[in-house]
Amino acid sequence: MALKQKILITDNISEAAFNILSEEFELEIRKGLETLELKNEISQCEAIIIKSSIKLSDDILNSAKKLKVIGKAGANVDNIDLKSATKKGIVIVHAPLSNTTSIAEFAITLLLALAKKLPMANYETKQGLWDKKKFEGIEVEGKTLGILGFGKVGQIVAKKATCLGMNVIAFDPYVSEDKYWQSQIRKANTIEQLYENADFISIHLPKTKETTNLLNKNEFYKMKKGTIIINVSRGGIIVEDDLYESIVEGQIAAAGIDVYEKEPCKNSKLFQLDNVICTPHISSSTFEAQEKADIIIANQIKKVLKNEMSSFTINLPIYNEEAFNLISPFIELCEDLGILFSQLFEGKVKELELTFSGKVAGYKTDFLLNVILAKILQKYSNEIINVVNAKIFADEMGLKIKEVKNLQSQDYINLITLKGKDDNNELSVSGTIIGIKNMPRFISIDKFEIDMVPSKYMAFIKYQDIPGQIGKIGTVFGKLGVNIAAMHVGRKVVSGEALMGLNLDCEVTQEMLEEFKKQSGFTKIKIIKL
Repeated sequence: MALKQKILITDNISEAAFNILSEEFELEIRKGLETLELKNEISQCEAIIIKSSIKLSDDILNSAKKLKVIGKAGANVDNIDLKSATKKGIVIVHAPLSNTTSIAEFAITLLLALAKKLPMANYETKQGLWDKKKFEGIEVEGKTLGILGFGKVGQIVAKKATCLGMNVIAFDPYVSEDKYWQSQIRKANTIEQLYENADFISIHLPKTKETTNLLNKNEFYKMKKGTIIINVSRGGIIVEDDLYESIVEGQIAAAGIDVYEKEPCKNSKLFQLDNVICTPHISSSTFEAQEKADIIIANQIKKVLKNEMSSFTINLPIYNEEAFNLISPFIELCEDLGILFSQLFEGKVKELELTFSGKVAGYKTDFLLNVILAKILQKYSNEIINVVNAKIFADEMGLKIKEVKNLQSQDYINLITLKGKDDNNELSVSGTIIGIKNMPRFISIDKFEIDMVPSKYMAFIKYQDIPGQIGKIGTVFGKLGVNIAAMHVGRKVVSGEALMGLNLDCEVTQEMLEEFKKQSGFTKIKIIKL
């Protein structure tokens, strides 16, 4: 009986997530691990689930000899050394959509609390004061909310704000026109257009080079006087000292801040202001969000350990689930093409050209390139090479890679062609997918047209196209006890060289191969095992 793969869990996870994993895997729950304990535990497991209390540095990951996947039950992965994990071929999965509702609700909560001046009204009332006029608020109905960043969270905030009777305008140059149209939200063509219209601005941007310190004093003074700012996305997007000055000077009316330039934030000028609500990065801290994150991570870990593709992977060239769904029908074909090429090609490949033709050329194909590279490069290295680190190893080997895209495909809706060469050898293979199940098919091999369904065991034979050859091949394989399930022949000219592809029911050993060559006289034969 095969040993179950082991998963180390370093924090609390929900019962539902535990149940997803417990039937098929061995679970080891160890909280509060010190460095040496963590190194020891991680060396014995195939997967680890962490939250924010554990940091996986390069030093820790060097002990993770068996580790296949890291699961972070949350959206950000700041406590994981991405470069180190990627070089080691470790998949990193997270749960980016688990907290979208919680964060959106928190943004709306801050918006309403600031509009009604609730925090200070609550504080002074409990102090025995009763100054109703001091806490006169504003109605949000009819006001305009400007949303900076129109991703999943921004879209939910827009929907909830619309239900409150607010007008909504959003700015995000990376979101398609369709998203605005589907959400029935007005698009700001420039960030200045959003500033000019918004009474409230809610920030839902990732922290990047472009967005770091995006909102500074210069930007605050482009906004309408009296604008209310809300940030529940990432610290460092707002220059906090500039926000403080803009509020003191009366340009910005109030702010709700849940994230900070440095966290944990123990001291800030913003803490001094009555019209600023400050919370300790809790916008996603709800029972429901955490349970969703745990369940998402459990399912992603399960997929990776069962050699299936995960949907929320940080260190793979797939940016979202939608992009993955588009390319997923081609993954098996690319695996087959990569294995076929690696076993047919003589020598060590120096140059690769990958051509995508037809509909597939319109998709983001980086991941498919990595799938093919992983299967080819495994032939040349003792390291673990997979879709996570294949491109890194290709660069280190000096492999020249060219990717060609052609939206037109003459004979097939989709066609993928792989060409490779070194100083002395050249080989091309191509394939497509057919039917509602997206079944892979080899279309051509070494410039021979051959329509063939891949199988676990195959043989490819080059021979002179003269009468009696096919029968001879079948007879010798029969004597060796090898059953031929299907036979496919491609040739360029009559009586010239031909290529036969055979689907076989069993493996052909080296001894059987030598005997086949001896009895049949055919020496140009390659045995392939997918």
